Amino acid sequence: MAVSQTPKPANNSANAGAGLLAPSFQPELPLAIAFSGGADSTALLVACVNQWPGQVRAIHIHHGLQAAADGFASHCQALCEQLQVPLVLCKVNAKNEAGQSPEDAARKARYTALSEAVNSHPSLHGVKDIAVAQHADDQVETLLLALSRGAGLPGLASMPSKWVRDGLRWHRPLLSVPGAKLREYLTHAEVTWVEDPTNQDEQFTRNRIRAQLLPALERAFPQFRDTFSRSASHAAEAQGILDEVAAAELACLMASGGLNIKALQQRSPARQSLVLRHWLKVHHQTTPSTVQMSELLSQIAACTTRSHQLRLKVGRGHVLREGPVLTWSCSI
Repeated sequence: MAVSQTPKPANNSANAGAGLLAPSFQPELPLAIAFSGGADSTALLVACVNQWPGQVRAIHIHHGLQAAADGFASHCQALCEQLQVPLVLCKVNAKNEAGQSPEDAARKARYTALSEAVNSHPSLHGVKDIAVAQHADDQVETLLLALSRGAGLPGLASMPSKWVRDGLRWHRPLLSVPGAKLREYLTHAEVTWVEDPTNQDEQFTRNRIRAQLLPALERAFPQFRDTFSRSASHAAEAQGILDEVAAAELACLMASGGLNIKALQQRSPARQSLVLRHWLKVHHQTTPSTVQMSELLSQIAACTTRSHQLRLKVGRGHVLREGPVLTWSCSI
């Protein structure tokens, strides 16, 4: 683990960090930073401190998943003291459940803890905006992961630059910046960071992409970060239009207690799939697999008699037939 040195937030190199932040990133102050102590979040923290002195807060999530976690927290505390940034330390249980990946479990625990900290900790009073440090390489990795899994438009859209969750505004102001540039900035600013040893473990798909695919893409297509990001933006725009269509369709199909089966059957299978995915995601916070959706469409097509029963596992619950409508029952 790297040892933190005294940073120089007022020098020209550090002030240049403002150029790291997307021009559209104009958060309401005070601003909270999700701060792991790694290079990416350290660069984000220092750049924001120089951009908005005295208006930045940091939140460190202690996952407790590895022996080095206590050292990460100590490093973050020391650097925040040097930068005169209030730090909130949150310990979470990030162990994955059966059928859940460790990365997904840690991500969900992290975002939940960040939201809870902002809503409850006195030193974060007034915070409405949180910035996280995913950068251009992370965006490419996310897109490649989506492609490897056969994802549709929502997956290909990758990570948005801003979104709303739990009543808070979330930002990714570094999505156009390569990871190497963030490290260069910290080196010039004389600020060190911690390296998470699990980032080198290629049993994780994202790490294999980072170690094996990104260097090859750099050699073959030097501008791949920009072009991949543009493709993700196109996918996000298209998905936004589809969401609008799905919402309008859903409003026409909703009946007392659920979705009108007869009206749904009058739509094409593709439009049925669009509406059903939107219904499940927006109203029931679940996402069906491709196989589950195919079976659900088949079952809906078979609902031609009153006696036909339907109870199908979809996402984290079941879609049921109750008379003329489809309803939802959560399994958890």
